[in-house]
Amino acid sequence: MARSNSYRSRRLSVVGATTALMLTLAACSTGDTSGSDSDSNGNGENAGTAGGDLVLGITSDPDTLFPWKATQFQSVHFVENIYDTLTELDEDLEVVPGLAEDWDVSEDGLTVTFHLRDDVTFHDGSTLDADDVKFSFEAIMDEDTAAVSAASLASVESVEAEDEHTVVLNLESPDAALPANIAVVGTSILSADDTEEELNTAPNGTGAFKFETRDANQSLTLVKNDDYWGDEPLLDSVEFRIIPEETSIVAAIQSGNIHMAVFDDPLVADTAASDSVTVEETPLLSYHALQFNARQEPLDDVNVRLAIQCAIDRDEVLDTAALGEGEVTGPITSPAYESDPDARPCPTKDVDKAKEYLEEAGYSDGLQLDVMVSQGEYATSVDEAQNVKSQLADVGIDVDIEVLEIGTYVDRWIDADFTAAIALNGGNPDPDGMYGRYFTSNGNLNEVAGYESDELDALFKEGKQTADPEDRKPIYDEISRELEDNAVWVWLFTGYTYTAMNEAVEGFVPKANESLLSLRSTSLNQ
Repeated sequence: MARSNSYRSRRLSVVGATTALMLTLAACSTGDTSGSDSDSNGNGENAGTAGGDLVLGITSDPDTLFPWKATQFQSVHFVENIYDTLTELDEDLEVVPGLAEDWDVSEDGLTVTFHLRDDVTFHDGSTLDADDVKFSFEAIMDEDTAAVSAASLASVESVEAEDEHTVVLNLESPDAALPANIAVVGTSILSADDTEEELNTAPNGTGAFKFETRDANQSLTLVKNDDYWGDEPLLDSVEFRIIPEETSIVAAIQSGNIHMAVFDDPLVADTAASDSVTVEETPLLSYHALQFNARQEPLDDVNVRLAIQCAIDRDEVLDTAALGEGEVTGPITSPAYESDPDARPCPTKDVDKAKEYLEEAGYSDGLQLDVMVSQGEYATSVDEAQNVKSQLADVGIDVDIEVLEIGTYVDRWIDADFTAAIALNGGNPDPDGMYGRYFTSNGNLNEVAGYESDELDALFKEGKQTADPEDRKPIYDEISRELEDNAVWVWLFTGYTYTAMNEAVEGFVPKANESLLSLRSTSLNQ
């Protein structure tokens, strides 16, 4: 298999982005990239032959085409190529300009002024202006919208459209994480004239590709946006072809029926590699976890959660489900703030300690635990659940696994309709972006997280108000410690993504946040 460097070296390479990722909230402009190979999008220089229709194999149909509610990975990958954000993350996960060509911050850190590009149009031909940004941010902040990234704007008190190309965010307190937090598809800028219902059938963004067609459970097709504000995309179209089994995707790429696919199963990735197909391995910021709803019995007792934490050998889960391809992790995977995976009450499996915790909780004879798991979005999910079930049986915990289709799983997850869940959650280069929405009492996914505390509220507030990375690190270490000491969830491991490309594909750069945005600088050598 043609792979990149080792996991650890790849993780360390991302740390070079630390200064930008800690987002000093200083002004950033397109001029910052002069003298480099980056284009105006911060995603690498376009090089290659224009034209071509790329076919990308995916395992499931996106459950929504509305960017503010996209949580399923397939949905995110599709809509991120249609919509744009004010800021973006480049291939090194550094914050670069997006729809905003630069921004200024007041001396007290309470006012952030974004200067919009003046040459941006939506796919329907209408012009993007400050009113669209104001509409978008206010709608995301509105609880009735149920936007998954609402917490990214938690520090924003009000939004002003100062003039056609100037947007002012007035903050309740300084927010060092803001530029990174608004670089996600959940904070995409939409036209003020569009509605969720309309966009779920006819997406209308400003991105490099336009929505063309959708054949449910078969394929979705994007076409080049000739009026794109950045470098002109090289591909004429991108088809996301739905092939439920990864082994069938391998056959399709080897036969030349598709050009590219992204796998999460290392065995499948190994079989995909050939003389005409290369596979690039990329370590991810996303993390696998056994997620708890600590508002439900028996998980409302910290001793039960600690018992489960102590009963699980995370290396065994990694080895069994992912062939050891990855790394045991603590809560925070952001490179500059990475948690110590051994900083928890039971860094390794301790059956005796687990039984002590169960006895303290009044479950000396064991208990029953319901765990839901998805099938179809990523390959290791059911194997993770089966291994956790086997290990918890060692301490008298009987696990009932409920295997769900991905759409049903996402609906249940969003509604916090579960006791425990095997989950794969996206990481973020800024730790507030990872967990502010989960573990603050006003976080928009706090019900899903199932846990809150005054201590975490205070720590997250302090972390956002602290700009210097060296000063922020101890704050997020304390957050990690609070999460682990209370066994809020059981963080298991981080893995890899495997990008398989046939020899015609040029210019695609896999990212640690799993973004497919570099499709806009990809070409086919035909």
